[in-house]
Amino acid sequence: MQSVADLAAIPGPVVLAIGVFDGVHLGHRAVIARANADAKVRGGSAAVVTFDPHPAKVLRPEKAPHLLTSTPHKLRIIRSLGAGHILALPFTHQFAATEPASFIRELAAACQLREICVGHEWAFGKDRAGNLALLDRLGHELGFDEVGVPAVELDGEVVSSTVIRAAIEQGDLAKAARLLGREYSILGTVKRGAQLGRKLGFPTANLAAHNEQLPPNGVYSVDVNLDGRVWRGVANIGVRPTIEHATGERLLEVHVLDFSGDLYGVDLEVVFRRFIRAEQKFPSLDTLRAQIAADAANARGD
Repeated sequence: MQSVADLAAIPGPVVLAIGVFDGVHLGHRAVIARANADAKVRGGSAAVVTFDPHPAKVLRPEKAPHLLTSTPHKLRIIRSLGAGHILALPFTHQFAATEPASFIRELAAACQLREICVGHEWAFGKDRAGNLALLDRLGHELGFDEVGVPAVELDGEVVSSTVIRAAIEQGDLAKAARLLGREYSILGTVKRGAQLGRKLGFPTANLAAHNEQLPPNGVYSVDVNLDGRVWRGVANIGVRPTIEHATGERLLEVHVLDFSGDLYGVDLEVVFRRFIRAEQKFPSLDTLRAQIAADAANARGD
């Protein structure tokens, strides 16, 4: 669904979970789980309302953070949580200028709205003037309940996309996984590369990521999700310093173990399991080939 009017097709009473949900981490999961549970109690339907692209990409693109999940990836994870209905609203400058009360009234008019679940500090609408107090006031007027789901804390730290993003950037994949409730992964589309990996005997899928936060440069043991099947793999993030005339562009390349076939144009989800080694420059392509073989054997042992 991409329009508020689409909510009319959802059987009521309707409980909405609203948020950006970048990463769909433990805090986001708590909001969605509350909506699902309350909808079940009410004998109605839960729907997740989110936004595409991330609001920061529109409002302050020069300061917008790297994402934890692209929109297709985010929607895929939300569906896996049992969300039967998802409304991904296009976030534009025009939408950002909407008065928060007008947005909520539009939602209430479109469906049998009985509850809105958000994070406890969520702010929305023009100048971020919408908050729980406004939801409470409008709820009394329009006949719905508002629920501010408390923050989730883990090891004394509030779970947030900012904290997770920093952990990934620093290479702390274990911490990121704890806060996400899953191992960190990137959904990317396979694009054509120079096919050097194929010449070395280790064909790689070059992924065009959607501005997601990459871990530090290096070689990683990964799982690759493809059409419902999980393959083992080894991934390299970096600038390929051994390759003559390399562009210096930071790339994500994945060798899928025991796979043969054409992956161009296919979406792959690369799940980062563990760091194997730092990226390095080798004295020759033969040395590089030997190291790739060792890396693949290392990853296969997981």
